[in-house]
Amino acid sequence: MDRQAFKQAFFDGKVFDAYRWFGAHLEGDTAVFRTFAPNAARITVTGACNGWNETDLTQDGRSGFWEGRCTGAAAGQFYKYRIYSRDGTVTEHCDPYGRAMELRPGCCSILTAPEGYAFSDEDWMQARTAAPDAPLNIYELHPGSWRRSPADENGWYRYDELADLLIPYLTENGFTHVEFLPLSEHPFDGSWGYQNTGFFAPTARYGTPDQLKALIDLLHQAGIGAILDFVPVHFAVDSYGLARYDGTPLYEYPHVDVGESEWGSCNFIHSRREVRCFLQSAANYWLTEFHFDGLRMDAVSRLIYWQGNPARGVNGDTLAFLQNMNAGLRARHPTALLIAEDSTAYPGVTRPVEQGGLGFDYKWDLGWMHDTLEYMQTPPDERPQHRGKLQFSMQYFPNERYLLPLSHDEVVHGKAAIVQKMWGADLTGKYAQARAFYLYMFAHPGKKLNFMGNELGLRTEWSEAAELDWAYENGPFHEFFRALCQAYCAHPALHDDYAPDSFAWLPDDPDTPCVFAFERRCADETLLAVCNFADTPCTFAVPEDTELLLHTDWPQFGGDPAGGELLAEGALSLPAFSAALLRLT
Repeated sequence: MDRQAFKQAFFDGKVFDAYRWFGAHLEGDTAVFRTFAPNAARITVTGACNGWNETDLTQDGRSGFWEGRCTGAAAGQFYKYRIYSRDGTVTEHCDPYGRAMELRPGCCSILTAPEGYAFSDEDWMQARTAAPDAPLNIYELHPGSWRRSPADENGWYRYDELADLLIPYLTENGFTHVEFLPLSEHPFDGSWGYQNTGFFAPTARYGTPDQLKALIDLLHQAGIGAILDFVPVHFAVDSYGLARYDGTPLYEYPHVDVGESEWGSCNFIHSRREVRCFLQSAANYWLTEFHFDGLRMDAVSRLIYWQGNPARGVNGDTLAFLQNMNAGLRARHPTALLIAEDSTAYPGVTRPVEQGGLGFDYKWDLGWMHDTLEYMQTPPDERPQHRGKLQFSMQYFPNERYLLPLSHDEVVHGKAAIVQKMWGADLTGKYAQARAFYLYMFAHPGKKLNFMGNELGLRTEWSEAAELDWAYENGPFHEFFRALCQAYCAHPALHDDYAPDSFAWLPDDPDTPCVFAFERRCADETLLAVCNFADTPCTFAVPEDTELLLHTDWPQFGGDPAGGELLAEGALSLPAFSAALLRLT
């Protein structure tokens, strides 16, 4: 595309690869710098290539397209833009389209080599599928606090070093995908990557862009997918980032009442077509250049309603942006997953754009998460009055394609770890309830996501400043969780969620109001899940030729030495707070 055609497409909001034009590009020993700043009075670049002096960029007419060149440039050199506003102020900014940045608290962009990393994952990319009948068991990961490196002063493993530890762990534990909390460059560790300054720059905390590509390449060669948490709603307020980039609100709303988010960050103004090109190009960049297998889009409710509040009405501009972006990404990456973190009841989130929907593959079922955890926090003698909290999810399940999340948001800021959320003070009872709860989750229709540490049965909240407590590794709860994940992947009835008649509740028994039983079906098998959330034991009648696949009360999982078992004449033993998965033969 020539310059004029690119400019027109950019102003029309149709560009998905703006990073190929904007940013810094090496041509031999010359660096070409391009940025968009329509209200700037003057722009210079300063960096290692010009001895940290100023080299002027020239504007193409009044288009807002600025361009300049520096000789003596090489990959790895730092640079910044110095932007002179019309009011006389001067602010240094990192490159909005820069592909690498220095480690915080530094804020320079870094020149990158044009040739880049050569992937060896052709087989994976060709065979990759977004089919809804495939297992999808996601391990949500914060790389800096999963394990800590003794060789790094900050305790961080490099991206490629992480591969050696992470890949066998994911494989052994039955996870099909890993979802990384946002990896775009960000200044504050405590934001976990959700307040970005470098939307095209992998954070330098864990290494270089090529090292991240190597990690994804190795994941693919091991048969594991990689999903990236993508933040299209807001950005960091730091002056060197996007905030008032050209001396005016360029990427953000000009009005304070909608310009700042509840997290203290700047809200993108999605009605500007140049901003749409920036964000959809960033989304496409991670899928194209890094071979990510999907994007989990953060805070989609803020893209549906004004600041996420249904009472303020639907935001038509942001909906149009979202539909256009998802349609464009789907056309370019038909087998990549698009996942919405959306807490609203807005219809059609996972309906194709051409049918009037938003075009996502899956939507987080946050209603299921809240209802189920509230039920598990309810005293057992009150649970019979709250059966609907576990049954309601299947009333609306056919409306969308859902993913059941137990994410990082549920184990921070005083919310307690999953095990600690269970009712009561007795640890044995808490672990028993947690095992039954997880079997219910994995047998329930919908894809799965768990934040790191959930699988270990941790009893303390997550902190980004410390690694997980690995003393729990290979304990009884971890052994149970591993067996459950492996069963989920091995049995099509558990992950063929959207086939007709794939789910059916069994009739309620008024004598056991805390027992929930349901069938999962596919063409090859029928499974039965039975969960006893009472603090008293019971038996449950099953066909005599039933095969017991998994019982949460088996001794190796930390259950009673007698264990849950199939009794004579087709009776299933269900101790207090236990659950079982069976195959009907």
